[in-house]
Amino acid sequence: MREITYVQAIREALQEELRRDDNVFIMGEDIRWSAHGSTMTLFDEFGGDRIISTPISENGFTGICIGAAEVGKRPVVEIMYSNFIYLALDQILNQASKIRYMSGGQVKVPIVIRTVTGARGAGAAHHSDTPYPLFLNFPGLKVVYPSTAYDVKGLLKSAIREDNPVIFFEGAKLLSKKGPVPEDEYLIQIGKADIKKAGTDVTVVAIGPTVEIALSVASQLEGKVSIEVIDPRTLVPLDEDTILASVQKTGHLAIIEDTTPVASLSSEIAALVSEKAYPYLKAAIYRVNRLNVPVPFSPPLEKYVLPNEKRLTEAIYKFADI
Repeated sequence: MREITYVQAIREALQEELRRDDNVFIMGEDIRWSAHGSTMTLFDEFGGDRIISTPISENGFTGICIGAAEVGKRPVVEIMYSNFIYLALDQILNQASKIRYMSGGQVKVPIVIRTVTGARGAGAAHHSDTPYPLFLNFPGLKVVYPSTAYDVKGLLKSAIREDNPVIFFEGAKLLSKKGPVPEDEYLIQIGKADIKKAGTDVTVVAIGPTVEIALSVASQLEGKVSIEVIDPRTLVPLDEDTILASVQKTGHLAIIEDTTPVASLSSEIAALVSEKAYPYLKAAIYRVNRLNVPVPFSPPLEKYVLPNEKRLTEAIYKFADI
């Protein structure tokens, strides 16, 4: 099977859905020239009516696209970096997430809001946040964060066909990563986790770029500890069944994600497992997050702040009977 980069897989998904449905269009800053490469060449094929570059006005163009979604279009909003999504929070959290419920299901909001997220190497505090925990607390939104080229293509195509608003995170560290992607069309179900590696001793739930960290640690500890690595892929709705089934098998849980620890997805998963799989736990649940500070510009300090293999390995060895 051919291998392409994560960002190429995004571009293919967008291109295929633009060709499939004339109601799909993309709006965002610099998308005609493509800051990250995901919309490169799309203007040449689809023109300025469907590939719409905007001024620096996240609140404005997000609101335009929400209105367009309400009348039958399927807009894809591109917000260049996830820190900039804060400027559109009123439109997303106070409007898009609530309209379908408040209209009794009469008004659908089929909008995808894509954004590149996470620390990427000396991006400093204004370009390094991973803000998906903000969106977990608002009913009406679906939240997706794929970790591979295969997953990002299949999930983005599904998100564009979804009738509810989807916040779609794309890892800054993942954009250049290559992986196998079929040439034939495929979709991945929103709300279904993937077991990236089977194991019997410890369950590690990893999100976005931390999946690669978890798989590396699992490889290094092979023969000593058998680690099962689960990638939720979709954060809302969360595939609880896959996580719970794994913990029931292993009896141990560690969670790694590139967010600060307070009110994070790891907090939610820890609470979920404590409530629904407590009899199966043989030890405490451990979380590995970025430290609770803004991400520094300094590369050595950034490395210190972010979750890494050393901290995950230490967490795994805290389990008393391993």
